[in-house]
Amino acid sequence: MISKNEQLEQLKALEDTIGIDFKNKDLIRQVFVHRSYLNENRNFDLGHNERLEFLGDAVLELVVTEYLFKNYPNPEGELTNWRAALVRGERISEVGEVLHFEDFLLLSNGEQKNSGKAKKIILANTFEALVGAIYLDKGYKVSKEFITKYLLIYFEEILANELYIDPKSRLQELTQEKVGMTPEYEVHKEWGPDHAKHFLVGVYVNKKLIAEGEGASKQQAQTEAAKKAVELNNLEKLAN
Repeated sequence: MISKNEQLEQLKALEDTIGIDFKNKDLIRQVFVHRSYLNENRNFDLGHNERLEFLGDAVLELVVTEYLFKNYPNPEGELTNWRAALVRGERISEVGEVLHFEDFLLLSNGEQKNSGKAKKIILANTFEALVGAIYLDKGYKVSKEFITKYLLIYFEEILANELYIDPKSRLQELTQEKVGMTPEYEVHKEWGPDHAKHFLVGVYVNKKLIAEGEGASKQQAQTEAAKKAVELNNLEKLAN
């Protein structure tokens, strides 16, 4: 089990990077305590980060909403889609990667071995927990500055590449435009117990497989497959 001093020494690097010196050091420590770590280290002096995550999620949504409202006169529907694209788990997990959250996270041995989507979820949740901790320690203004610096910088990219459009909708637009057809989805495989099913889904255009996606639901797997198909960007070849 890591000691308080060891953890604080590690976190000093993150404080220097983001330019925030926490008054309450236990707040930034708790940001990086995953629930699984406490299962193996029951005498650790802090709880896990889920309450901070709950608070940070609300602060994050408010800051992004305020930014969009003040800077873009677009209708509510468009602003809602833009906000969803900005606060999407995949997007905020990228910030966690940029800030090297993995260097500071306290995880169980099992969680440390996870990668892919499970890892991204943990990074995204940790980002929200960090926002919550900043809000408690420094207030709304500093929270807003942090979110602006590390998340809102992606907004122009989201607009330019239309990343706010749902992947399935985007793929359907592209297939209609390029080959005059609608994509179809087929479950290739499913496994796991009823309470934790996993699916592998293929997306087809003109009866040709373009991409596959995995997910904890058929809908999620379809979305992943559509996203990969859009990224391949070779739909014109499927017309014949």
